[in-house]
Formats: sequence, structure tokens, C-alpha cells
Amino acid sequence: MTVPLLSLASGVLPEHPAETLADAASAAGFAAFGVRIEPCEWSDRRAHDLARRAEDEGLLILDAEVLWIKAGKLPPDLFRLIDLAAIMGAKNLLAVSSDPDEGSTVEKFARLCDHARPIGIPVSLEFGRFTTVPDIHAARRILGAAARPNARLLVDPLHWSRSGGCVEDVASAPASLFAYAQLCDAGPDRPDPEDFNAIRAEALDGRLLPGEGVLPLRALLDALPPGLPLSIELRSRALRDRFPDPIARAAHLLERTLGWYRR
Repeated sequence: MTVPLLSLASGVLPEHPAETLADAASAAGFAAFGVRIEPCEWSDRRAHDLARRAEDEGLLILDAEVLWIKAGKLPPDLFRLIDLAAIMGAKNLLAVSSDPDEGSTVEKFARLCDHARPIGIPVSLEFGRFTTVPDIHAARRILGAAARPNARLLVDPLHWSRSGGCVEDVASAPASLFAYAQLCDAGPDRPDPEDFNAIRAEALDGRLLPGEGVLPLRALLDALPPGLPLSIELRSRALRDRFPDPIARAAHLLERTLGWYRR
């Protein structure tokens, strides 16, 4: 299996700032990294500095997150997040929704896409039982209703599996719907689909390295467009405890992921 561009997801080092993530990604040998943006913590200057840091280290910023759509009006911070991502040169934006009104989600997602479109950044909608876009079918329905040329679909193997997804659901989606995907593994014990806390706990602390779990990752990757960039979304308490040093954690993650690819 050919190894695509691999990116160090921001969730791998949740206790560290984006600048540390960039340094760890570079030292470990990643080609890219992701950034979680809290707009109140970012100035234009900091965003410019991170872009320069990434360029100096030969890295891409694969994605910026998270455009979280909630009930009520879209807050200005979400548009500010898009503008900051543009300054950084991020290649993608990640969006999720907890708005219980699907029509409202469609309208707000479309507005975010419209703001990002002149900048040339795709907006990828992530689905999962932790959101009000519970599965790939709901996500595709929202993308179809939004009908924006820069709207994309983001597949996280954990959320795909826990929402009852099958490979055919991914294979049947047009290749043009995907800008990138995420990669991780998971164990055989599924949390109760109605237990939000258990779903959240697994997503934040219980992910496994590729090959350590039971997810059909090779079949899933075969169903996605060939060569699609992958964000290694390895949120794991065990990994954080074992590797408190950010470079060592990133290096272990990349080594194990590459080892899985070469089997």
C-alpha cells in the first residue's frame, strides 16, 4: 500500500500549542500537521509566524479546526477562525455540528463555506454520534442541501465505525467529496450509541494505533480516493502517559503508522 501524505493531528498533542506541534511534526518526520484554533488566543501576527515556521520546516498545515456549528446565530469567532486559517495557509477546515435543526445546520454550513470559498479553502463536515450529524448518510444529505463547491466530507474511522458505517457507504461517495481523511484504530468494545459520555471518552482518550484494533482500515482506505492525505487522529490517554515528550510521541506515532503500512 502506497503511503500518502501523513499529518500530525492537533489532538495528538492536546496539551501543547500549535508551535510545539509544528516542531514535533518536523522532528518526527511528518509532512504536515493540523492546528486547533481558539480565535481569542490568536492574532494575525501569530498566524503569520506559524505559517513562516511551517514553511521553514518544510511542512504543510493540512487542516484547521474546529468550526463548531451550534444552535442559535453563527458567532463571529467562526468567521475569524476561517480568516486565521487563511493567514496560516491551512489547506482544509474541519466543521462539526451540534445544532439539532438539520435545516439550520445546512444554512450555517453553507455560510461558512461561502466565507471560505474566496480564500480557496475546502470545508469538511465531520460526522459522528457525538454530533447531531450522526452518520455518513446525514452528512451527505447536508452537503447535498448546502450545495457549495467547496463543501467536503470528512471520514474519521472511529466515528465511521461507531455510527454503523460500512465500506460501501464510503465507496459510493463521489471522490470529489473528499479533501482528506483521518486515520486511527479502535478496539472491539463499542460504547453504547446513546451514551454520549462514553462516546466522547473513547474519542478523546481511547483511540488505538493503526493495526492495534479491529477496524477494517485497509478496506476503508481502499474505498477512499487513492493518495488522499491522512491526518493521524490519535487521541489517546495511554499514548500521552507513555510519551510525555511531544517529539517522542509524534515519532512513535509515525513509526508505528509507517510500520502498519509496510506489513
